[in-house]
Amino acid sequence: MSWAVRSRHCSAREGTRAQPVRRRSRVRLRPSPGRRAAAVVAALPLLAVALGGCAHADQGSNEDPHQVDATAAPEVGACRMLTPSDVELPSNATRTVPCTDPHTAETFLVDELPGDLTDVDYDDAALGSFAYQACGKAFMAFTGGDDSQVMRAVVSWAWFRPSRSAWDAGARWYRCDIVGGGPQSASYVLLPDDASQLLYGRPEDDWLACATGDKFAGSTKVPCSEKHDWRAVTTIKLGEPADAYPGDKVAQTKTRDYCSDSVGAWLGYPVEYDFAYTWFHQAEWEAGNRRSVCWARTDQ
Repeated sequence: MSWAVRSRHCSAREGTRAQPVRRRSRVRLRPSPGRRAAAVVAALPLLAVALGGCAHADQGSNEDPHQVDATAAPEVGACRMLTPSDVELPSNATRTVPCTDPHTAETFLVDELPGDLTDVDYDDAALGSFAYQACGKAFMAFTGGDDSQVMRAVVSWAWFRPSRSAWDAGARWYRCDIVGGGPQSASYVLLPDDASQLLYGRPEDDWLACATGDKFAGSTKVPCSEKHDWRAVTTIKLGEPADAYPGDKVAQTKTRDYCSDSVGAWLGYPVEYDFAYTWFHQAEWEAGNRRSVCWARTDQ
C-alpha cells in the first residue's frame, strides 16, 4: 500500500478546466501486509507468540479456556472485545460477550475450508487469498455496502483459523469477524448490538473513514463523526478480476489523475484544494483488490 498527497491550484472560467499546476510532495509507505481487510488483506503467516508458562500459543486477550485449541467451529453472531493486537494473530479464543454489551467484533461467517486447502500447511499464503475472497464477499453482504463504501468505512474484517494444535487435530474451519477499525487503527470503536446492514444506503458518519493531521502521511484515522482534516470520498476501480497487475507506475498515475478530478468535483470545483490517494501494489492485486481510495482535505 502507498499513499500520496497533492495540492491543486487552478484558474478556470466557468465551463472550462485549465491545466492545473501541482505542487508535489509525495510520501510512500510500504507496511507489512496484515490480516485485516477493508483496504487490503494479504494474510501472510504470523508467528505465534508463546505465552510464558502456557502450553499453547497466544490466541488473543481474555482467553476462554473452552475456546483455546478448540476443534469445533465457533458460532456465527458471537460478539467479542477484540483489539488490533488480537487481529494480528492467526487464531483467536477471546471470550464472547452478549452483543448488547460493549464489543468491537461480531462473527458474520463461519465455514469449512474447501477441499483443495485442507492439506496445505498451516501458514500457507493460499489460505489468506481464499479468506480475502470468502470473507470479503460475505462482509459486503453482511454490511450492505458496495465496493466503494467498504473501502471507505471505519469498520473492516478479520479472519481466523483454528490454532495450530487444533489444525494438527484435523480442524479446518475459518471465522470472519467485522471489527471496529482497520489495518492502521490503534484501537477499535464499539459496534452496535447488530452490525448487519451497517453500510447500507447512505452510511452514518460514525462508520465512514476520515483522518486527522495537517499532512495525510502519518495521519490518524477516525470516524467522520469526529473532528477531522481528511475524508475518504470516493474510490477508483483499476481493473477487472481477471486482469493482470498493470504495474506500480500505471496504478499510481491512473489513481492520481482520477482522484484529482473526483475530489475536485466532490468539493464543488474550488480554485485551490488538496487531495490524497491510497493505492496498492501487486501483492494486494493478487489477493483480489482492484481499487484505490481518494481523500479530500476537508472538515466536512
